[in-house]
Amino acid sequence: MLDGGATNDRYRPREFSSTHTVERGRHAGPSSGYRPSGDRVGSPPGQHRAGQHRRSRGKDSGPANGKRGPFWRELLIIVVAAAALTLVVKSFVVQVYKIPSVSMDNTLAVGDRVLVNRLVYHFRPIARGDVIVFSGQDSWGPDAPPGPSDPVLGFFQDVLSDIGLYSSQTYYIKRVIGLPGDHVACCTDGKLTVNGVPLEETSYLYPGDSPSSFSFSVVVPAGHLWVMGDHRSDSGDSRYHTEDPGDGAIPIDQVVGRAFMIIWPPSNVRDLPIPSTYSQPALHGGTAAAALATVAGFPVAGTASVTAVIGAPVLLWRRRRSRRR
Repeated sequence: MLDGGATNDRYRPREFSSTHTVERGRHAGPSSGYRPSGDRVGSPPGQHRAGQHRRSRGKDSGPANGKRGPFWRELLIIVVAAAALTLVVKSFVVQVYKIPSVSMDNTLAVGDRVLVNRLVYHFRPIARGDVIVFSGQDSWGPDAPPGPSDPVLGFFQDVLSDIGLYSSQTYYIKRVIGLPGDHVACCTDGKLTVNGVPLEETSYLYPGDSPSSFSFSVVVPAGHLWVMGDHRSDSGDSRYHTEDPGDGAIPIDQVVGRAFMIIWPPSNVRDLPIPSTYSQPALHGGTAAAALATVAGFPVAGTASVTAVIGAPVLLWRRRRSRRR
């Protein structure tokens, strides 16, 4: 930290050298007009220097002596910055959803909180086996009610919706079984098939459940996904919405993102990888989707955003400690 003033009588700043002292002695009269830089008009020589040095050593010496603002101000800045970063992350990268029903047991239990990566599908297509969150708009419903007639109120409602603080839509969470153009059918030898390839689902199906309690055979429409819950005997999934738009399949443009990690309760914390059965080469027909289906269940975008939210206050606190030292 810079020294704020002289420590003894021998200290002399350069602007008060012996030459200046002699010169001021020659023109000691007030009519001489000589005024060293910073001197008040009419102040006696020497008096200003001593006062200046005393002030620089005082507690009100200002930023020159490294003084910082009160801690509450820095704390407020940290809180506001963290809140702003959280809103940005929640709006565009990752968001937390609470599981409301048993339709995804035992993969997801009622009350679990999952992190949903909203950015991942800007870098890769949706893959079979992904657990996704999507809106029921234009498919299963209920559709969101019309917006307010007041344009100002409508604007603020849109802003709140964009940052994740308001929504009039209903969201669902299911596992992707079929992509556009896939032929999904049940059951062959007691197994669900996609494009004629049987799926081994024992790793994620609810214990004792069969792939489906009734037979069906569908071709997924273009721009849509066939989705099912892991608790097949208690899941109102695509099988039960064949009378809705899309014949039970949901529009890709209504997908919010991919659920990639359970973060609450602590006993259930884990990632949500794509089951190995979806990496069968025959399932993908030699397309590029084969490589995409084996992407790890913990996307880099989601990891980086969570680290940023947690790390920002810590970095600011460490910076304060460093300045203090």
